[in-house]
Amino acid sequence: MKVLIVYDTVSVNRNTEKVASAISGTLKRKGIEVECIYVKEVDPSAIKNYDCVLVGSSTMMWKPTSIIMKFLGSLDSQKFGEFAAAFDTQYRGRFAGNAAKGIEKKLKKLGFKIVVPPFMAYVEGKISNVYLKDGELEKAEKFAEEVVQELSRLRKS
Repeated sequence: MKVLIVYDTVSVNRNTEKVASAISGTLKRKGIEVECIYVKEVDPSAIKNYDCVLVGSSTMMWKPTSIIMKFLGSLDSQKFGEFAAAFDTQYRGRFAGNAAKGIEKKLKKLGFKIVVPPFMAYVEGKISNVYLKDGELEKAEKFAEEVVQELSRLRKS
């Protein structure tokens, strides 16, 4: 099973990149072949070489970054693996927004089967110094374990 993690990160502390790396590390420890690539460095045509794609973004203006949405839009005419899931980093609160839901919606529209519900990693701090809340990387690792379990189950089906 080959998994591609594509992410965008916007904060100085690179919070979404840290979440993507935590997910990648757990997948690798579980025996999954993984590539974790910053969205500006991924070739959309390479998606067809993976069984599953995980897409993550910082939440900006209540939605995924425009770069992530442009990447997803570039997949419209591509042939790709069938499984996917979404993750994001966001402030916790009623008016904070949610990038993962927008990513998941686009992945479904593209025809991917969503393997697990979206994962949200929470951040705090001021705009100039946003950082992950304690325990968020551990939650990202649990998300990755859920992805492995579901992919294993689907492979047996």
